[in-house]
Amino acid sequence: MTATTDGGSGTVPPGAPSATRPPAPAPATGHAPAAAPGAPAVREAAERAAGRAVRDLLGRQDPQGWWKGDLQTNVTMDAEDLMLRQFLGIRDARTTEAAARFIRSEQRADGPWPTFHGGPGELSATVEAYVALRLAGDAPDAPHMAAASAWVRDRGGIAATRVFTRIWLALFGWWRWEDLPELPPELIALPRWFPLNIYDFGCWARQTIVPLTVVSAKRPVRPAPFPLDELHAPAGAAASGRRAPATGWDALFQGLDRALHAYRRVAVRPLRRAALNSCARWIVERQENDGCWGGIQPPAVYSVIALHLLGYDLDHPVLRAGLESLDRFAVWREDGSRMIEACQSPVWDTCLAVIALADAGVPADDPALVKAADWMLAEQVVRPGDWAVRRPGLPPGGWAFEFHNDVYPDIDDTAEVVLALRRVRHPDPARVDDAVRRGVRWSAGMQSRNGAWGAFDADNTSSLPGRLPFCDFGEVIDPPSADVTAHMVEMLVGEGRAAGPRTRRGVHWLLAEQESNGAWFGRWGTNYVYGTGSVVPALIAAGVPASHPAVRRAVGWLERVQNEDGGWGEDQRSYSDPEWAGRGASTASQTGWALLALLAAGERDGTAVTRGVEWLARTQREDGTWDEPYFTGTGFPGDFSINYHLYRQVFPLTALGRYLHGTGDVRGTGPEPRLPRRTDLHRAP
Repeated sequence: MTATTDGGSGTVPPGAPSATRPPAPAPATGHAPAAAPGAPAVREAAERAAGRAVRDLLGRQDPQGWWKGDLQTNVTMDAEDLMLRQFLGIRDARTTEAAARFIRSEQRADGPWPTFHGGPGELSATVEAYVALRLAGDAPDAPHMAAASAWVRDRGGIAATRVFTRIWLALFGWWRWEDLPELPPELIALPRWFPLNIYDFGCWARQTIVPLTVVSAKRPVRPAPFPLDELHAPAGAAASGRRAPATGWDALFQGLDRALHAYRRVAVRPLRRAALNSCARWIVERQENDGCWGGIQPPAVYSVIALHLLGYDLDHPVLRAGLESLDRFAVWREDGSRMIEACQSPVWDTCLAVIALADAGVPADDPALVKAADWMLAEQVVRPGDWAVRRPGLPPGGWAFEFHNDVYPDIDDTAEVVLALRRVRHPDPARVDDAVRRGVRWSAGMQSRNGAWGAFDADNTSSLPGRLPFCDFGEVIDPPSADVTAHMVEMLVGEGRAAGPRTRRGVHWLLAEQESNGAWFGRWGTNYVYGTGSVVPALIAAGVPASHPAVRRAVGWLERVQNEDGGWGEDQRSYSDPEWAGRGASTASQTGWALLALLAAGERDGTAVTRGVEWLARTQREDGTWDEPYFTGTGFPGDFSINYHLYRQVFPLTALGRYLHGTGDVRGTGPEPRLPRRTDLHRAP
């Protein structure tokens, strides 16, 4: 892959939040319209900014028709890539030095590594980064290494890290396998109706857990290239502070883990062998055409390790393709560093780019949009995947997030691709209609029982998987979310289904899910600004009037959290600390989300919109881009954050386009939705 061209670093903007507390609330701006003399100047500034952004975005399109920005996460991706290569015996000097250069560049001045820009140090990420730099030859007494190890010891050392980190260390004898939670491969044989079967987990978790059952069964240990004594806390320190108190469910699952450890000693060998063979078949059957698994790096890494432990040599076609796919996750930068993407987002980026360009006034038959539509049409998934376990009779027809991921298309991408295709005047409209019909049928059929939609599966809501001692790495199930449901409602309305029962149930669920402060939780974007920016346009499109109390509460919340500089921002810490809700340094993407909600709610001439548009115009670079080092995407709320490098371009442009030309939404013609009864006001399980 060529070096990145879309930035991701830069100086911290004025007014950035501190590492310990959110910025002070901004005063409410009210509903007063902007002063008339300033309106023409604001519009002219918006037109100039939109024009520059359109030129920049068109220039980023691949000749095949797609867009893809870098997907930046944290240094555990880079550290684990080096540890994988060390484990397999294929680590080379060039890759090692390039990865080390990137890892060093992400270290905080006080020693640790954060998991998002401007965030606090994180223990597991710091341990993994430290080990990777030791592999690269950095001496433990070097100042940056000594600062990191001291920080780790002060926080409990290796023993206080997450299970995944200790698994990586166990691969080299730096941690005892006996002190890790047991994960038996016989899990693969549990029937689908049985609690804790693999389909009770979200797709990303099950793709990771199945190969890790093989690793857990084999317990491999490679010779350690050096000791890690400096990362252990002093004797008597609270090194095991992560263990939950032995009460209630925690006690039950800790007891289950002890039973599984005991079972390991008496497991029937033919049964264990059959389970391992089943895991191998499951893994191989889910390898994609490009060699990856699920289009994401973690399952691919563990699948390679698992198959290698089961006898697949590195020249085997399955492993060779898997390793080549991992190489494609590497972004080589101009400074010689190498960043590993956890995933790649071409389908998502392309549909969002098409919507942004269309909203900005690019003609519907523009060759760039037609080429993008052709590419998206070719990416439709037309074979069943794991989602069919819960929807066995549903015909396929969704879109995935990545270049190749036929096993796990997702509802969010499908909804946005349909919306994007409808913005293009394609020379073969029948082809578009057929693809849209399949996409709508599949995604509508993935509605959960409560009327909302998750991302990859229907009714994936069991609370049991997250209680396992093994599952301390983030969200492991895929319950419905407000942002995905909102995109589905908006898409269904656009397809003339505003009065349909699926749409109405989705609207009722969204109204019931509004927070007391007027916002909506954002599952896949950060956080309440994203949720609110997704839901309000969907409600308006579905026929909810702008005067509806839910809409007015949302508008009031967005006005209250607008920053003094006119933009909006929200820190990743809002997932764990309500004081951060709607608070953070202004970013282009989050300002775009807030504006989308306000514009849909009829606030185009309001002070908040005017100030937001002014902020976008003022902070845009001459080349039409915006700088955004902050992470505004979400993988696991509070645990895994994402900086989508194209968000800073598509969402500001969409907002500017709708400010200049209208909302771009297809308004529904159905009746105003009935407000839910008090007994309907429940959360998804």
